[in-house]
Amino acid sequence: MSSVSEGRFLSSSVSLLTPNPRRTTLLTDDGVAVEAVYEPCTAGFAAVGEGAADSAGERVRATTAIVVAHGFTGHLDRPAVRRAAQVFSQRAAVITFSFRGHGRSGGRSTVGDREVRDLAAAVAWARSLGHRRIVTVGFSMGGSVALRHGALYTDDATPIPARNAGPDSVHDVIRGDSAVRVTACEGRMEAHADAVVAVSAPARWFYRGTAPMRRLHWVVTRPTGRLVGRYGFGTRIDRAAWDPVPLSPVGAVPLIAPAPLLVVHGDQDPYFPLDHPRALAAAAGEGGADLWLERGMGHAENASDDALLARIADWAVAA
Repeated sequence: MSSVSEGRFLSSSVSLLTPNPRRTTLLTDDGVAVEAVYEPCTAGFAAVGEGAADSAGERVRATTAIVVAHGFTGHLDRPAVRRAAQVFSQRAAVITFSFRGHGRSGGRSTVGDREVRDLAAAVAWARSLGHRRIVTVGFSMGGSVALRHGALYTDDATPIPARNAGPDSVHDVIRGDSAVRVTACEGRMEAHADAVVAVSAPARWFYRGTAPMRRLHWVVTRPTGRLVGRYGFGTRIDRAAWDPVPLSPVGAVPLIAPAPLLVVHGDQDPYFPLDHPRALAAAAGEGGADLWLERGMGHAENASDDALLARIADWAVAA
């Protein structure tokens, strides 16, 4: 949801000298090809010599990996996504990917519904590379996906209806998302996150209270709007309506615990006013989430400067 009226994005002062990234194509559990890039942590890169390969490999296996989930109409090669990856990689390994219907990924965008499977594939790839601790950082639509992923993919073997959630969120999970519930006890590669960060995320679906969100709904729901999305923003949008409506972000939040949760939002966000982040934090219960309300910040990755990104990365590594 961060690029329909993208505007000016911030530049980065981070050096472009990094270890070689690794690009691949992931396959989601519903058969969609998703492009992804892995970038090792750059901390100490210049000091690592050829004879230190074994110790460097041990460090990689022990470090955190941050998986970045971009906003609607974004993709992994967008300047704002690359800038976030550059800052994050100073503190952790980073995986960026393009959601279905975006960039070079296959499929069509469902604007936050089946995208949870794309994020799960990226998290599973991070674990397959040896990372023991994964933090998801989602922006706007990607933030809503990160919240739902944190609720639906977990190493907690307790069935969802027995966990601490309100009736509406349990009802939504049973109707809409039980098919993608993944736990470590099921014997497949773990796809859960150990901590979740949601930046500029909505609390609820179908919000039309701001002009940018009314434009976004036009792009998603109208044939002419979907043409604009495809040819103007390079985003291929599924024309089918949600059926059933997926678990809402605010409904997902109580299911994320005990994983740490950080909610970040700008007080100048033109898409979602401050009642959205406050509702998300409140849904986590007392002490269940950290809430950062950033003065002067606009929306999502385009409005996140290097200093904020560094703070998010520091939180991700320490949480």
